[in-house]
Amino acid sequence: MLKKTLKDVALAAGVSPATVSNALNNRRGVSDEIREKIFQTARELGYTRESGARKPAVRLVVLKRHGLVVSDTPFFAALIEGIEKQCRLQGHELLVSHIHLPETDRADLLQRFSTDHAAGVIILATEMLPEDLALLSHLRIPVVLLDSRFLGCSYDCVLIDNEGAAFTATGHLVEQGHRSIGYLFSAVPIQNFLDRAAGFRQALRQNGLQPESCCRIALEPTLEGACRDMNKVLAERSGTLPTAFFADNDIIACGAMKALQERGFRVPEDVSLVGIDDMPFCELTGPRLTTVRVFKQEIGGIAVRRLMEKIAGDPVVLQIEVGAELVVRDSVRRLSIQEPSDKPINRKR
Repeated sequence: MLKKTLKDVALAAGVSPATVSNALNNRRGVSDEIREKIFQTARELGYTRESGARKPAVRLVVLKRHGLVVSDTPFFAALIEGIEKQCRLQGHELLVSHIHLPETDRADLLQRFSTDHAAGVIILATEMLPEDLALLSHLRIPVVLLDSRFLGCSYDCVLIDNEGAAFTATGHLVEQGHRSIGYLFSAVPIQNFLDRAAGFRQALRQNGLQPESCCRIALEPTLEGACRDMNKVLAERSGTLPTAFFADNDIIACGAMKALQERGFRVPEDVSLVGIDDMPFCELTGPRLTTVRVFKQEIGGIAVRRLMEKIAGDPVVLQIEVGAELVVRDSVRRLSIQEPSDKPINRKR
């Protein structure tokens, strides 16, 4: 049986070969109705691209809504490095786009993908909201969301086990004798932090503590912002602080640590801290930060491999959560039973 050609698809669909080429390469100028007809015809005829063609390119979309979480940090550098490494190992070209929401609309998104030969898209979805998924509905190539998930989502997702990571971090504080545990949470909500909040609450409940009564402090998720906000809270707050805090991530934890030390608190003697991500600077803080290690490069590589499976035709939608591990350093002190469960606030300037 002769292999079907692009001209065969054009003849069966009743359009020109140029229109078929534009549709199959997601170029502009083809209506949704005609595009869908061409894809359906190509599937029915068993049309495939030339066997000698190069391997399909992968498009990475770095999506930002405000840039307060997705920024130039070691976390995202390692995540992208993992994507680049896996693409290189498999012989795929990596194309990178930076898209800012909410300015980008669906037409703009489609236009950005019309001039390359990407066979699939990995979207760094850290700052995405559920309503942003509508932007992807007209893409004709497989999509994998990276570093976030959404209930009822019809796209494959690869992300950290955020709830489990927070559960592990908070459980470590409890194991070290802390019963008064506060929560340093991001003032900018994203799905990952909501999942970490759920893990924090679950760890407290499982150990007989009441999350509803814990001290919760909202901090900007940047080093400077977290330090500034924590300083403001300490300057205005009276009474006592918990003996330990769980922070949404290492950036918040380190910013808060700096503010606490500026206000005369000793870490971990007065206040213990634990974060999530295991950023390189955790080894350089004084004291070194106890945290939960996230396998950032591995997560990026998994996203590429999953996208290849989708390009190959796997119809199953998967949500892949990658586990994390506790890294014990110096920022958590073991609390004796006789010690008070909170610390008076020192108003040192």
